[in-house]
Amino acid sequence: MQERSSVADLASRLRLELDRYSPGGKLPSSRALVDRFRVSPVTVSRALAQLAAEGLVVTRPGAGAFRAESRPVAAPAGDTSWQEVTLSADGAADLVPRSVDASGVLASLAAPPPGVVEFNGGYLHPSLQPERAMAAALSRAGRRPGAWGRPPMEGLAELREWFARSIGGAITPAEVLVTAGGQSALTTALRALAPPGAPVLVESPTYPGMLAIARAAGLRPVPVPVDADGVRPALLADAFRATGARVFVCQPLFQNPTGAVLAPGRRGEVLRIAREAGAFVVEDDFVRRLVHEDAGPLPVPLAADDPDGVVVHVCSLTKATSPSFRVGALAARGPVLERLRAIQVVDTFFVPRPLQEAALELVGSPAWPRHLRAVSAELRTRRDAMTSALRLHLPELSLPHVPSGGYHLWPRLPDGTDEAALTSAALRAGVAITPGRPYFSAEPPAPHLRLSFAAVAGVGEIAEGIRRLRTACAEVGGG
Repeated sequence: MQERSSVADLASRLRLELDRYSPGGKLPSSRALVDRFRVSPVTVSRALAQLAAEGLVVTRPGAGAFRAESRPVAAPAGDTSWQEVTLSADGAADLVPRSVDASGVLASLAAPPPGVVEFNGGYLHPSLQPERAMAAALSRAGRRPGAWGRPPMEGLAELREWFARSIGGAITPAEVLVTAGGQSALTTALRALAPPGAPVLVESPTYPGMLAIARAAGLRPVPVPVDADGVRPALLADAFRATGARVFVCQPLFQNPTGAVLAPGRRGEVLRIAREAGAFVVEDDFVRRLVHEDAGPLPVPLAADDPDGVVVHVCSLTKATSPSFRVGALAARGPVLERLRAIQVVDTFFVPRPLQEAALELVGSPAWPRHLRAVSAELRTRRDAMTSALRLHLPELSLPHVPSGGYHLWPRLPDGTDEAALTSAALRAGVAITPGRPYFSAEPPAPHLRLSFAAVAGVGEIAEGIRRLRTACAEVGGG
């Protein structure tokens, strides 16, 4: 983090000084900049690269950096208003509008302004990411014979074998497809399993990114309530009967956002109900590798207990590594596998081979289990710190369930709380939070927040973030 801030700071200072040089004029040498600003050569190189990317400087190997020539005056903007008619007319006959609302996804992807505590993040803080291990893996991968060649469309055989072993049961490498992360895998699964206009059963609440995928594909999400033991089987059966749906999407382990784990007695029921309905269960096993230190043994994936091909399993390495390490897997049995494969090939061709090779290097290295153990311990510490801070400083926020895996809490707000107003007040107070509304496909039963403890620097920042959230709650509540 310090290196990144140094790069940004040096780039800002150099940007302000560019007017000293005429277009084409040579900037001081890298060595001179190192001495003058007391930064490392790497910082100078990255700052100049940033300015070059902005079109402000031009770097010439062996010659140095030069101020870029003046930019041409931008052409006047055209008239794009015609697109409103075209886009609206194109979807006029759709049963479900296919316009994409990405706001729920962007809430956890967008980086907050500097100085704002990031309780809305969906990925590990850089200090928790295995950056050195990933860099070493990528370096080794690049030297593998054929590393830059075209991979098999389904993915590297060794990586498919690793994913099959991690899923367990009777899943074989031939039943696994390597994907570009979990979001891509979910998109492929929903496109393969349901035609536009069809209903798709979803947990309520559920991951907004999945709701966005469904709606973008023209599908109609139908909510099935979740309690502390996961989805409620009786309501799931009712939903299948009422809608005729052929797909149910669920997160049986540390569900997003509730953190619930599907109870042992419900696992078989869910598979039986789906099988009797002639339906698929899409299992999004997104945070199995972010288990907390005190969790105890985990249940196996639903796919491991499914001999009949009911489950289409989705998993990914991204949550446990970095948002840019987009390697995941789809696993399925029977004729549906060919449909999944065909859609993935059409959409993306294949996952870049160097990234697959790097994934193999990473998960096969001694650094991988060490990283998972370290993250497991740290997530437990952060969870406990956030839980204690909420109960001490914001007791009016109900926290009925504290998960033993994942990276967030799901507190319920007092009835009548305006989530949008609280989210805005929190940002003014210096903390970014995620409102609960985007997690519901229909009207929510109560106001909620999702608070991430993985994207912050540590427990000190958690304490400060809760203090700022208390200020925001007092503002909205009039306290």
